Amino acid sequence: MGPLALMAKQAGFTVWGSDLVRGAIYDELAAAGIEVKIGPQDGEFLKEKLKKGVDWFVYTSALPGNHPELMLARESEIKYTKRDDFTAFLVEKLGLKMVAVAGTHGKTTTTAMIVWAALKLGLPVAYIVGTTLGFAVSGSYKAGDKYFVYEADEYDRNFLKYYPWLAVIPAVSYDHPDIYPTREDYMAAFRQFKLQSEEVIEDVASTEGINLAGKVRRHDAALATVAIMEMVPEISREEIVKVLNEFPGVGRRFERISDGVYTDYAHHPEEIAATMGIVKDEKRLHGYKGVVVVYQPHQNTRQHEVRDGYKDAFDGADKIYWLPTYLTREDPNLAVLTPAELTSGLNNKDVAEAAELNDELAEKLKQHVADGYLVILMTAGPADVWLREKFNK
Repeated sequence: MGPLALMAKQAGFTVWGSDLVRGAIYDELAAAGIEVKIGPQDGEFLKEKLKKGVDWFVYTSALPGNHPELMLARESEIKYTKRDDFTAFLVEKLGLKMVAVAGTHGKTTTTAMIVWAALKLGLPVAYIVGTTLGFAVSGSYKAGDKYFVYEADEYDRNFLKYYPWLAVIPAVSYDHPDIYPTREDYMAAFRQFKLQSEEVIEDVASTEGINLAGKVRRHDAALATVAIMEMVPEISREEIVKVLNEFPGVGRRFERISDGVYTDYAHHPEEIAATMGIVKDEKRLHGYKGVVVVYQPHQNTRQHEVRDGYKDAFDGADKIYWLPTYLTREDPNLAVLTPAELTSGLNNKDVAEAAELNDELAEKLKQHVADGYLVILMTAGPADVWLREKFNK
């Protein structure tokens, strides 16, 4: 939502917004002159803005149907839609060719890689990335842009709103059982997405010349290379690869917090295994003594679906601290799986133990760092904020 607000502002729209807390992109929004009301969303902020005139209320799929601002928007009879409708409107209004990156895993990193290369090579690219970027703001548009690079999320079937000029799909495996009741339903959505796209880049075998750490990042970089070549055929592969080999990474995707401490968004067994590949490369390249993982599962509904997939996901970890599942959008009829239940099938279950986000865990992690271990947190939940607080960033 934040990057979309940035792009809309730069495209000439007047933008206001509200949020419960200051998110990672708040500072970028403030710097762009976008007013963001922080605090309880009781409808008073929107009520005040309605007096000045509001054409379109854009909201996230995370809002419940009885959210005060959403209810007020309905009662006021103004246009209100989820973000996918407004994004599709922007693409058409601005005459942009959409390069949509979709997939269960790898879409944020691949999107950011395409943006990184496009900016370095001076290409006319607008974009939205679902995280913070160390090298640019997370959403951008300027007059003269020809392409729109977008991280197209499958949650709530958002990505089916688009008809991309080019679709890039890093990896697909079943996820979001609260939206897609069956694996076939999930796969059918991706088949439909591909049918709606003029061209699809999905399988790229060659990672020749790409020397980023981790097999999965080399794969994502190979996809980004082909995407750039489709956008601007006159640029050589060698030139694009040279730029991508300097890719600095993005927020919460193997992001370095402090010496020996990293955070990553991985919360699905396949994502975890891919991140562990990067971690093992990093351990080898920098001589760490071993690897310590802190893992916070996300959504109990998902855990019932993926629990058997954890078996070899953490192979290579010397210690695993398994946190309670971060609960969101849950099925009240499902028993909440415990850390003991979720770790029982691990190949390396003997190194796993249940833990809580507290000072005791923080002290253990600091000792691991002092002893020369690489410590990585994997989470899509609030443990990321905790880690940053404990390691002073």
